[in-house]
Amino acid sequence: MSDPHWIIHLPTTLTRVDDVAALAMALRRSLGHVLAIDFGETTLSEEDRQFARTRVWCDARLDGPGRCRRPADHDGRCGPDPQPQPGML
Repeated sequence: MSDPHWIIHLPTTLTRVDDVAALAMALRRSLGHVLAIDFGETTLSEEDRQFARTRVWCDARLDGPGRCRRPADHDGRCGPDPQPQPGML
């Protein structure tokens, strides 16, 4: 049996899901080197509907090491790095 993992719930003042997703992507870019954070499992939810979560990244296993780092609803093949989007935080 393994020890339980813990989740950090990080409320924001943002009101649009696209803005919150951009913030999550910015946090991954700036904190991606911290091995204790599993950004692939990042989900978003409305403050009063935390049971209804939206995945940010695909996180599918890739051939070889690693997981897909593209957005959850991406077109085409999975890959290690998301395509940069203009205007992201």
